[in-house]
Amino acid sequence: MVRWHKGENLNSSRALLSVYDKTGIVDFARNLIDLGWEIISSGGTANHLLESGLDVIEVSDFTGAQEMLDGRVKTLHPKIHGGILADRSNQEHLKELENRGIKPIDLVVVNLYPFVKDPGIELIDIGGPTMVRAAAKNFDSVGVVVDPSKYESVIDEIRQEGSLTPKTRRDLARDAFAHTAGYDSEIVSWFDEGQEELPKSFHLSIEKTGELRYGENPHQVGARYRFTNASSWWDKSIVHSGKPMSYLNIFDTEAAWRMVNQLDDEPSAVVVKHANPCGAATAKTIEEAYKAAHECDPISAFGGIVALNRRVTTEVSEKLSEIFTEVVIAPSYEDKAVQKLKENTNLRIIEAGPPTSYKFDYRNVDGGLLVQTSDTHLGDLSEWVVVTERQPNESEWIDLEFAWKIVASVSSNGIVLSKNRQAVGIGVGQPNRRDAARIATEKAAGRATGGACASDAFFPFRDGLDAAIDASASAVIQPGGSVRDDEVIEAANEANLTMVFTGIRHFRH
Repeated sequence: MVRWHKGENLNSSRALLSVYDKTGIVDFARNLIDLGWEIISSGGTANHLLESGLDVIEVSDFTGAQEMLDGRVKTLHPKIHGGILADRSNQEHLKELENRGIKPIDLVVVNLYPFVKDPGIELIDIGGPTMVRAAAKNFDSVGVVVDPSKYESVIDEIRQEGSLTPKTRRDLARDAFAHTAGYDSEIVSWFDEGQEELPKSFHLSIEKTGELRYGENPHQVGARYRFTNASSWWDKSIVHSGKPMSYLNIFDTEAAWRMVNQLDDEPSAVVVKHANPCGAATAKTIEEAYKAAHECDPISAFGGIVALNRRVTTEVSEKLSEIFTEVVIAPSYEDKAVQKLKENTNLRIIEAGPPTSYKFDYRNVDGGLLVQTSDTHLGDLSEWVVVTERQPNESEWIDLEFAWKIVASVSSNGIVLSKNRQAVGIGVGQPNRRDAARIATEKAAGRATGGACASDAFFPFRDGLDAAIDASASAVIQPGGSVRDDEVIEAANEANLTMVFTGIRHFRH
């Protein structure tokens, strides 16, 4: 082990290494040593480097103070922070370092305890963030590295330039403050667990995962971001082919993938356009499911997103190839299916795992955000109430459940008509419910006979049932809760409809 004595090698470059994630740290330290640097290290990092045969100065030897309080205090020392924080352009600072026998530290390499993986008091890092922030503050003189993926470029630059350039130090400092900000946000979230549904403040840490072709329109710039340390199916997905994604490709694909994963465990398919389903179906085979989903609204399906919850077969790929489609997403593909779909070089072919749930929805408002808990509750079937004289039969129950799952995913006002677990008419995003019902009925074109009609919110007047009656549906599902519920129920009885109240609304704006 190399020990330092006052007055020795004061002008040599030195780095302080203290990392939880030791990926690549031995090679990084070895390269620094080969370049003539001294290495200071603490605790497990020092032991790891020593076991690899590298000469390091342990922090306790550097400071002359042993660790204390079970390691809670080891780097919180003037010789550490004086060495980091000294302004090298300030002669008074340098004179004070010399008088106190403090050696300047030129590079700080630190990553923090993985609090998010095992939250608890002992994983709240104090010394690590303090060193990171000190080095980042003094970026004019000191480099700071918090990401092992930067090791190679840092070594290359030191080797070529003799030291890190001012731009690199500034960029690394920016990343360092983002790192500690994200770490603090995780701790705040931990304190908020089990408290109010909506906490009194949000401290969001979000990182860019990649640029998009453009935003919602070509003149807008777009990128996808991910909450720091969050798991995303996007990051694990396989893109077999296709041109880069745009903002709307991502937005619509997310909607389609979530929707198809909310349907039955049986083979299901969804076609999405502008984040709304224009087709959805569940069947005995994935081929039948896709065919039925496409048949709901073939015109709107042009340029849409297709999501399937089963392996894509060659037969499905042949059908898909006949229609202009922006994205197809599924859990897996037959090899021949991929080859067939690749014939369209622009088609994005995505293989993905199931999406995770998210707790909050965010939207911009002037000066801040509008926040709500996510609408992931479809209602408890055991709490649904049949409010009409006639009870649903078995096939009607199946269609009622299916239609309710679909209508929960459409923009309000929304009406969905279904028959045999196939959406046959969907009216979305209308200022009034009657127009949504009219559109759904027109699109159904007689295919809803004996099927179900779902409404995302209650019918305020009895004429709201005209959609179900005009479409010859025999069952209606809606939240209930109107002051005129009795009139609506009476209208349903007069038309011999069966009606179910779910007690939960699904507005989506």
